[in-house]
Amino acid sequence: MKQTIRKRFTTLAGVASLGLAVTAMAVPAETLDEVMARRGLSQQDLLAAAKTYTPTGGRDEFIVFSSGGQSGQIIVYGVPSMRILKYVSVFTPEPWQGYGFDTESKKVLAEGKIDGRELHWGDTHHPALSETEGAPDGEFLFINDKSAPRVGVISLEDFETKQIVVNPILQSEHGGTFVTPNTEYVIEAAQYPGILGRGFAPLSEFNEKFRGAITYWKFNREKGRIEPENSFSIELPPYTQDLTDAGKLASYGWSFTNSFCAERYVGGIESGRPPFEAGCSQADTDFLHVINWKKAEEVYKAGKVKIINGHPVIPMETAVEEGLVYLIAEPKSPHGVDVSPDGKFIVVGGKLDVTASVYSFEKIQAAIKAKNFSGTDPYGFPIIKMEDALHVQVPLGLGPLHNQYDSKPCVIYTSLYVDSQIAKWDYCEGKVLDKISIHYNVGHLVAMEGESVKPAGHYLISLNKLAIDRFNPVGPLHPQNHQLIDISGDKMELLYDMPIPLGEPHYAASIAADKLKPLVRYRYGTNSRTGGRHEGATRPGSERIERDGTTVNVYMTAIRSHFTPEIIEVNEGDTVNFIITNSERAEDETHGFSVSTYDVNLSLEPGKTSTATIVADRPGVFSFYCTEFCSALHLEMEGYLVIKPKDYVEKASAVSEGQAYTQADYDKQVQTNVDTQAVIDSVVSYITARNYKDFPEVASLVEDAVDQLNFAADAKAKAEAAAAEKDWQNATLWAGQWWQYQVKAADIGLRAKTFLDEHGAVVVE
Repeated sequence: MKQTIRKRFTTLAGVASLGLAVTAMAVPAETLDEVMARRGLSQQDLLAAAKTYTPTGGRDEFIVFSSGGQSGQIIVYGVPSMRILKYVSVFTPEPWQGYGFDTESKKVLAEGKIDGRELHWGDTHHPALSETEGAPDGEFLFINDKSAPRVGVISLEDFETKQIVVNPILQSEHGGTFVTPNTEYVIEAAQYPGILGRGFAPLSEFNEKFRGAITYWKFNREKGRIEPENSFSIELPPYTQDLTDAGKLASYGWSFTNSFCAERYVGGIESGRPPFEAGCSQADTDFLHVINWKKAEEVYKAGKVKIINGHPVIPMETAVEEGLVYLIAEPKSPHGVDVSPDGKFIVVGGKLDVTASVYSFEKIQAAIKAKNFSGTDPYGFPIIKMEDALHVQVPLGLGPLHNQYDSKPCVIYTSLYVDSQIAKWDYCEGKVLDKISIHYNVGHLVAMEGESVKPAGHYLISLNKLAIDRFNPVGPLHPQNHQLIDISGDKMELLYDMPIPLGEPHYAASIAADKLKPLVRYRYGTNSRTGGRHEGATRPGSERIERDGTTVNVYMTAIRSHFTPEIIEVNEGDTVNFIITNSERAEDETHGFSVSTYDVNLSLEPGKTSTATIVADRPGVFSFYCTEFCSALHLEMEGYLVIKPKDYVEKASAVSEGQAYTQADYDKQVQTNVDTQAVIDSVVSYITARNYKDFPEVASLVEDAVDQLNFAADAKAKAEAAAAEKDWQNATLWAGQWWQYQVKAADIGLRAKTFLDEHGAVVVE
């Protein structure tokens, strides 16, 4: 005879307790020394492992947001564990999250069309966290697309992309995204010069008609959106602008942008001319652009602009007259300009140089005030002599590229691309403190909050371009290698190699994990892309199918473990909108939705409403199902889309039951339900006897369990009503549904009990 549910739960609990006891008494199969010998590990290896190991259930100190390169995404991982937590889709569709598959996210992707063309990829390079008073605040994230002049806005409330803006004047960009200290503006600089507005001119007129530019996108924090209508650009010479950093504290109101190919060379290897790489690296230096963005904002608001493609641009001659832009020679082929935490110094390295140059903001301002210029460039911009702006130059090695700051005063880290090393040095006194080899050809670095007014120190990550022999071979295309380095002591210590198999990451931003406060569920019926209530949000009990001509709107709910409605009948040729709300309130109870043979996949997190649209272009019966394993009855979370042929004539018929039930079946199911309720009651007593309200996770679980029991009560009433009519078929089935809700409630309750046991809950009076 089958055990009752009560006995099964009791047995399970006993086995679990025995398992804990056995585990506590178990003797390790191997000693630590034996493991070290078998795996060839040293004491140093163990120390590195201990510094990165995060115990089961533990969380990281910091979160890193790395660009995903050609994937068009952002990679989120924890430090020091280096565990990948999520991919955030921005410029490209991603099916697991339903991005680019539901109607709501398709609208966001559509914002990224360039001149009417739909793009199917992006090249993400430089993420930037929103800042308050020069420190990351954990509210928003921005990312650029080098392949097309676009910027994405991600809310860190739910780690979803909310907006894509297209730059109306640039044809390429690389110098994005960077923010001003209070996220007043998101800065995006051009890369390859072009005709502003994406127009045409022959390359023979490169110097006369091609231009660079830098755009200051106005960000509305309250709305969580960039406001193109309140943004502006500054026209710049046709140098190839690159990365930017905004001044802070002492240099607040200014920004600094690298450039390369100050030679303004146009290649043509196919016609016998030396290639771009020869002509763009011939001069000894390039130009650092020093820009007074606060004053530029005033000039823009005064209307001293020209309009290109509907976008206000401050012309070069106006920028010269108003004293907005100054040029300083910088090391050859730079890729990074980094302002010190106090805003007093600006550090630049050149990939084709051996030194890092430290510029003094005080000296720059003195030169500007005294009009101490060596002359102007061909476009009229004043040039400050390098020696008049320098604080110090420090020989570091071959290929200084990018810099990050430590929490220790005056300490900075610089990647050496050619040497495959990182230099730790003192930018105040101009001396090298330490070097470490990495593997291989490091590009950018990310120190924990290393761009902010208060760097956190602790860890540095080397974002290496090549992995070569560091991982198991997987074919000619190798993963990238992110190497974690301990910088807490005087000497740097390499701790961990992490393969990155998604695109070529370029740059990363980091933040203390406790600054992030993401949701665990949405307010009921939320459109996650706007943050507001979805117009199609549906509560349980109000599900319906509405027809308007050949358009059919299906207002559905999803909850463990069924969709409502489950059978949807439409006609061939209809347009069908599935508008689905996840009715769950429990954390991590995500549902999916897919229709067989149709290109549909929704991700429905708790409380979220999403829409999928298909055209019923051929008759047939198509299954739909939940794509997330959500419960023990996940596979039963299914339904049918019935597409009736044109001119189909309905015949009256009833469903032939595959199994007939009797009163005995009903009585047996009811007894099972009574036994199950007794188990639930005992778990409820255990939970409510303790301080469960002090644990938000448990309070949420209790709320969800109450919902399940309310659903159970409704199913029970239907079962009893059918039994009163001696309809044993429906009475038994509804009693079974009553039990399903009970099991879900019991599962939730046992999870809550386990949490309380593991987190030191106490009995209350």
